[in-house]
Amino acid sequence: MSSGINASTARRATTLRDVAELAGVSVATVSKVMNNRAGISDGTRATVEAAAETLQFRPNPMAQSLLAGRTNTVGLLTNDLIGRFSLPILMGAEDALGAGSLSVFLCDARGDAIREQHHLNALLNRRVDGLIVVADSAAPRPSLGRDLPVPVVYAYGASFDDDDMSVVTDSRQAGRVGVEHLLSVGRTRIAYVGGDRHFAAARQRAEGAGSALAAAGLEFAIPPLFGPWSERWGRQATRMLIERGTDIDAVMCGSDQIARGVMDALAAAGRAVPGDIAVLGHDNWEIFAAEATPPLTTIDMNFQEVGRFAAQLLSEAMAGNPRPGQHVVDSRVVVRESTF
Repeated sequence: MSSGINASTARRATTLRDVAELAGVSVATVSKVMNNRAGISDGTRATVEAAAETLQFRPNPMAQSLLAGRTNTVGLLTNDLIGRFSLPILMGAEDALGAGSLSVFLCDARGDAIREQHHLNALLNRRVDGLIVVADSAAPRPSLGRDLPVPVVYAYGASFDDDDMSVVTDSRQAGRVGVEHLLSVGRTRIAYVGGDRHFAAARQRAEGAGSALAAAGLEFAIPPLFGPWSERWGRQATRMLIERGTDIDAVMCGSDQIARGVMDALAAAGRAVPGDIAVLGHDNWEIFAAEATPPLTTIDMNFQEVGRFAAQLLSEAMAGNPRPGQHVVDSRVVVRESTF
């Protein structure tokens, strides 16, 4: 039996036809074996695989994906220009997607609905296999719709449509673990300085903190204070606490920015952190938390896990197994020096 290989064949890339000639079967049969299609006998499959091994034939990934009706690409559509929330989410998603040999297209809509629609159309024109939409806040957002030709997963900010797939953080759970940490280091007279009360996440974080205090037979030293998500508000709220003579040994904050302002005002008033008053932030935004004086203990919302989970859901949906609804990732406390 002739091998069907000549000098020219040896020098160029091996093709399906070369494998078919060596195995004594049709090109169509080789294609079915390489793409693991049904309808091929075990004997024929073994013969083709042996021929492919002899010729060191490796299937072309692009050709395989086209045969399967897929491009092995995913679109990541973000609305967070700064990257405060989106970057760790995207890192987690890319880690998970990269493990499955998927390429990623990143588009930043910058919070603009028209730009978002433009990027959506561009990604669909590229025939991406799926989309992950990353929000710039925990607030729910409008759905891109149910008529898209590919599955979509919403990360951080859930879709208003409960039939969509969303991965979110639990703000109440975050508030609970924050208070549990403060209690574990002996703090019992806790004030809460939160962000804008119009944000559900701001209210829910305070509610979670209050429920943890209640479970320990305690309550806030003063009703929670709400204001802008800023250092200025943190300083202002702390001055209010000091002027009122509120007896506190810890301040839990709705964001790391607020916490930085709280620590500035405490230092100006001669209060030591954490010696006199412990301070706990929220977000684990490195530029505010790790570089604070002292370094800030804070609640990390596990954004990389949000990204990984979103990518996992998307992969399952692309394989025909969607899991609609909201999926929750728990937060954790990152301990630094502001509470010890």
